Amino acid sequence: MKRSRRLFLPGVIIVAVYFAMAGGDHSVLDARRAEEELAATRAETRRVHRQIDSLRARIAGLREDDEMLERYARERYGFIRDGEYLYRISEPEPVAQEEVRDTPSILRWLRNRDGM
Repeated sequence: MKRSRRLFLPGVIIVAVYFAMAGGDHSVLDARRAEEELAATRAETRRVHRQIDSLRARIAGLREDDEMLERYARERYGFIRDGEYLYRISEPEPVAQEEVRDTPSILRWLRNRDGM
């Protein structure tokens, strides 16, 4: 009986520590996860605030600086002045393998064209 009393208190403490660490809705593990989520949310908030500040500065620049506005219009919308030419260079669109197989080779096309 004395032995079971001596083991009872440490057993209760072990069970209490276990439930404090891993049990229930407000465990230490849940608190740690919540802190990590909070840190990630704060980092994302800082990133978004920097982006907003950058966009505000850009808007202010576009409103106040005509050269900046012109450069933006030229780059974004392809605006040109009278007498200028606009050249757009782009990557070729990828061709599906079926189209490559169905397309005659250039040599076959040349032979057919020249009547050979």
